[in-house]
Amino acid sequence: MLGNIEKHIAEHLSFLKDSKLLIAISGGLDSVVLAKLCYDLQFSIAFAHCNFQLRGEESDSDETFVKQLAADWNIKVFTKKFKTESFATNEKLSIQMAARALRYEWFQEIANTYAYDYILTAHHKDDALETFLINLSRGTGIEGLTGIPEQNGIVVRPLLSFTRSEIKNFAEENDLQWREDSSNASTKYIRNRIRHDIVPLLKELNPAFMDNFERTQVHLRESKDILHESIKNLRNQLVEKLTDDQCRIEIAALQKLPNPKAYTYELLKEYGFNTWKDVSDLLTGQSGKQLFSRDYRLIKDRAYLLLQKRSKKEIASETILINDSESIIKTPIRLQIEEVTCITNTGKNVLYIEREMLKFPLILRKWQKGDYFYPFGMKGKKKLSKYFKDEKYSLIDKENQWLLCSRDDIVWIIGKRSDNRYKLTKPTNTIIKLTLQ
Repeated sequence: MLGNIEKHIAEHLSFLKDSKLLIAISGGLDSVVLAKLCYDLQFSIAFAHCNFQLRGEESDSDETFVKQLAADWNIKVFTKKFKTESFATNEKLSIQMAARALRYEWFQEIANTYAYDYILTAHHKDDALETFLINLSRGTGIEGLTGIPEQNGIVVRPLLSFTRSEIKNFAEENDLQWREDSSNASTKYIRNRIRHDIVPLLKELNPAFMDNFERTQVHLRESKDILHESIKNLRNQLVEKLTDDQCRIEIAALQKLPNPKAYTYELLKEYGFNTWKDVSDLLTGQSGKQLFSRDYRLIKDRAYLLLQKRSKKEIASETILINDSESIIKTPIRLQIEEVTCITNTGKNVLYIEREMLKFPLILRKWQKGDYFYPFGMKGKKKLSKYFKDEKYSLIDKENQWLLCSRDDIVWIIGKRSDNRYKLTKPTNTIIKLTLQ
């Protein structure tokens, strides 16, 4: 493997040879092998280890292991203990998102302070496959299928062309020691279920599966590059800037294209309009019809589609669309969206729903005259106006109350009461957890 990665770096990542490199090392198999390879290649390296203090003594033992490894190899090591749980609470983030934010912010800080050119992480081909399958299961376009990039700014992933089995074989052949993270064995996480249950089956069905997957990723990335270049040229031709906050596209010009729906979608998705049907329906819809994304409003205005940036005041008072790829909504309220496989905590600010019951994009809006829902735990429907009266809502309370809707159904009076039609009724591996933060 040493010869193979030396060749790969020479052909694709030659800039690493004469650079100062900071290796993100957890003490696990992958990062230890990355460290060993870079050490054997005599690169200029240092270690950076995060102790997130999430697994008690196990986390501290990981840190001790990394420090000893650095001492054995005479490598400079940076370590830091993070109060991850309190940070997650204060910033209203999931533990995973909090750890990621802390990790990369610290790595960047070290790189800036000590003049490291690149940060290396140990993501490999199996990680890319797991990410591909997760995105595929959720429904995604070409962006979600192209996998983890080998380089993203100063973050570089030299092992991305190598499989987990190749990495483990190298570790065993070189008598390397590493730490096992006990949480990796748990199948309550979607990635772990894919890793332990699905990927082995795919490899069993086709021994060449990983090689075929890598070729597919290459083709997808090349196709994405062609697509981006085509859309860039088309945007220059069709999008007419009117003001700093407004532009327009002639509908007739779109309809002359070989696939108007696809081109319109690609032109508009960077503005947050990423639901195929809603965007394509606007082409033939009545004049005055509108769509809203987080930051933009799209209007059918006779012969044109008008694209207008929304003001903060407007965003706070209008309908918000939530697409199935979004994990957190920051305005007008902060709502975290996760896919989970079990119920871990409950409360008035948390709602669990079977994913297959929801129709995306979800809608975040204020109440309207005639609104009704089916209160959780009750039979029959109830007008929202009656619910507000019974709960002694003031006028201001009613104006400030947000609703989460799936199409025309009110799923959740956010932070107050859910709809009985959307309660969990059977065990499922596709549960959406919504948390009001």
